[in-house]
Amino acid sequence: MKKENIIQEKSFAFAIRIVKLYQYLCEGKREFVLSKQLLRCGTSIGANIEESIGGQSDKDFLSKISISYKEARETIYWIKLLSATEYLDDKQTKSLLTDAEELCKILGKIQLTTKSRNL
Repeated sequence: MKKENIIQEKSFAFAIRIVKLYQYLCEGKREFVLSKQLLRCGTSIGANIEESIGGQSDKDFLSKISISYKEARETIYWIKLLSATEYLDDKQTKSLLTDAEELCKILGKIQLTTKSRNL
């Protein structure tokens, strides 16, 4: 039986939210530029986590986790910008930021643990 991987599951669920938000912004708000940036970084978090799981070494693992962390930080920026420009309401913004910040915290802890243990 495969062991549960919380960051893998949370990042995938977050990517689904981001894809649906992208669709909403394009179809409902006719916004294409900012939403594309959000789509790229918001889905990249999980993609880099998947790559880290298949990492060839501890340094490779840490590199991909670090990229995921940076993508999560960038996602927070785009969410805040979409909120400030009134493409997202307060409820949407708060929910998305909560999820993105949680991913950042988990990824930050993984980075610290990996650095202290292996490198």
